[in-house]
Amino acid sequence: MIGATVLRESAHAAWKPDPILSISEWADQYRMLSTKASSEAGRWRTSRAPYLREVMDALSPSSPVERVVAMFNSQSGKTEVLLNWLGYVIDQAPAPFLMVQPRVEDAKKYSRQRIDPLIDATPRLRDKVSDARSRDAGNTMFQKEFPGGLLSLTGANSTSGLKSMPAKYLAMDEVDEYKADISEQGDPVSLAEARTSTFARRKIAITSTPTVHGRSKIEAEYEESDQSRYMVPCPECGEMQELRWGNLRWEEDKPQTAKYTCEKCGVLIGESKKTQMLARGVWVAKFPERSHRVRGFFLNALYSPLGWVSWERLVREWLRAQKNTDLLRTFVNTRLAETWKDRGDSPDWERLYNRRELYPVGIVPQRGLVLTAGVDVQKDRLELEVRAWGRAKESWSVDYRVIPGDVSSPTPWRELTKVLGQTYKHESGCELSIRIMAVDSGAFTQHVYDWVRVQDGSRVIATKGVAGNAALVQQPKSADVHVGTKRKTLRVFPVAVDMAKAELYGWLKLPQPTAPDETGYPPGYVHFPQYAEEYFKQLTSEHTVVQLVHGYRKYVWELKTGLRNEALDCAVYARAAVAIIGIDRWSDAQWKALENSLLAGVPVRKVKEVDEWEPSDSYLGDRWRGLNLT
Repeated sequence: MIGATVLRESAHAAWKPDPILSISEWADQYRMLSTKASSEAGRWRTSRAPYLREVMDALSPSSPVERVVAMFNSQSGKTEVLLNWLGYVIDQAPAPFLMVQPRVEDAKKYSRQRIDPLIDATPRLRDKVSDARSRDAGNTMFQKEFPGGLLSLTGANSTSGLKSMPAKYLAMDEVDEYKADISEQGDPVSLAEARTSTFARRKIAITSTPTVHGRSKIEAEYEESDQSRYMVPCPECGEMQELRWGNLRWEEDKPQTAKYTCEKCGVLIGESKKTQMLARGVWVAKFPERSHRVRGFFLNALYSPLGWVSWERLVREWLRAQKNTDLLRTFVNTRLAETWKDRGDSPDWERLYNRRELYPVGIVPQRGLVLTAGVDVQKDRLELEVRAWGRAKESWSVDYRVIPGDVSSPTPWRELTKVLGQTYKHESGCELSIRIMAVDSGAFTQHVYDWVRVQDGSRVIATKGVAGNAALVQQPKSADVHVGTKRKTLRVFPVAVDMAKAELYGWLKLPQPTAPDETGYPPGYVHFPQYAEEYFKQLTSEHTVVQLVHGYRKYVWELKTGLRNEALDCAVYARAAVAIIGIDRWSDAQWKALENSLLAGVPVRKVKEVDEWEPSDSYLGDRWRGLNLT
């Protein structure tokens, strides 16, 4: 009934003339920033980040543009664009408004932390949306009713939310975190857009920081737009130019000396000049003939206003990321607003073979402190790798085994149980056991479940490879296990295998230090004993190829002709196991405590199961805090 009323009021509102104010003018006149959601509370000033003006105004009713794409760095103001647009719609141009976040949980957080403060702090909106604390049916976590319109918030992982109602306005935030396919019903971007098809004067905004080249939704959207870049003048010669990372200069080991070099006159520009440069900047389209249809805006962190992210801070982050692939990828995505391109290319197996080391198979090197195992299941055998892990995700392959036997029989599983029960000698003299063994249940599923079910649940997990980029290891799902005539449940951990393979290939391509010592290896460096050539061929057996999926270019992992990939799969699941343990987040104190225990000859084997999930904004996304040091 509420939806029908809103649509009726929206139809009447459609006959009204367009508001005189643009969105940026409305924001400057009425928007107030709350202390709860902003570090600069008080009246909104577009002049603080002038590059946002044209982005907002392209969403105004007076603009003929239907689609606005913002491929921005993080902390650049793109979220404020959506909030100002929403406030404007509520106050000036009411109609149904659908806002999509990557997950339902994100929509809930966005509603509480961004939208509620927007309404509470802005008097023009407070009177039009009932107080969330009044228990009014018109103002809930996921719906905000206002005269002539209704805001609906949902996650891109909810098919029901994406199909909930027609909408004249559609805002899709952080689209690179959306799944490629949702419940086998298609791309969530397309599903959401279908909600706007009945409105002739619809407006669609798509925003995100980018992720991986070829998989990035925001990159694909931007390439279809007019591809506008913000050009600013040199304070000395007046040359209009885009701020590019390659033109930033600083003295060695002195990030505080960072200055920008003019592309024309070569003068070094101090950051104190940036405010006047931004104020005189203009958006210039590469394809202006597209501007009437879809505007695309690109911005990196060099444009960040004074007081936000400084050039000095950017240089410090850049320098810190040079020996850490994960940090570098984050910098490229979130600071430069560029896609990460150096992913998926197959490493050279011969180079890895030639840099094998002399530590014995079955012996854990000194800096290896935690053991995990990944198991790949084939019809006539089990293959497994035991890997040792140290600080900064440095790792050593300790053992690789092939256990022959029909997996429908108990024979190979008995042998796998023996491997789980054995210990490996550490160079310190103590014995280490496998902390977690991750077994792939994608094939011969029931046989895997049968074996995992009777093992120690804190040391053995069933895993299953899934698509997606949101989290390396996702929340476990319940699966049925048949025990005679009874049916029991087992937890199965989804693993983002594409992400794990890309990460591993990045590690395998790290250069070998010329004179390595205990601190000379880069984070993620992988060590190998004297394995045969076949192991390295399997480890590098896949590469990525481009496919079109729901209209987007996507890199898909494909097995090279004539090769097998068991070693690669084992490495992926050994990595998933150590992610579940949580070493990505271990502090120096935790590593030191483990080192001291090993040096004292006391192996740390005991684990405590805490069956608890906790959200995270880290690279791992949602994580299982099920296995912790005690």
